[in-house]
Amino acid sequence: MHSRRGLSQDKDGALAAAGAADEDFIQQVLTHPWFDAAPPKSLDRNSFADLVEALDDLSDADAAATLTALAAACVAQAQIHFPAPVARILVTGGGRHNPVLMQELRRRIPVPIQPVESVGLDGDMLEAQAFAYLAVRVARKLPTSGPDTTGAPTLVGGGQISRPDPAPGP
Repeated sequence: MHSRRGLSQDKDGALAAAGAADEDFIQQVLTHPWFDAAPPKSLDRNSFADLVEALDDLSDADAAATLTALAAACVAQAQIHFPAPVARILVTGGGRHNPVLMQELRRRIPVPIQPVESVGLDGDMLEAQAFAYLAVRVARKLPTSGPDTTGAPTLVGGGQISRPDPAPGP
């Protein structure tokens, strides 16, 4: 949206709703080895940096529809790594406000897809609350991850608290 239209988002998925997703492109992206690799795993911001340029030949609406559908397809693909089937998926973050993304998730995943508000959580605050929780654990020298959460071999801490040096006197 930014590179094509100078906008920060596709408000309410309006542009994506006007386009058609390129399913062949989506299936091609899902062949990337990262999707088959078992967790724990991570990506950096450049891992799929060429995605936007790969859609240059599509209209703005078709590109938005394709990237929106790709996001949902990635979530659906991730289920191969779940230890057991899930009964529902709770969605947090800004994407839960995008009806096109929510519709794509529902189309691709055969369980109820609901915003986290359906279980009494605040989807606009959840990430900030999670980081605050982790910060308190670091401050108390408690582990922030372990075998049951990320697959780390042992309980591990999540960082350190850094304080600036006091300003030198006059």
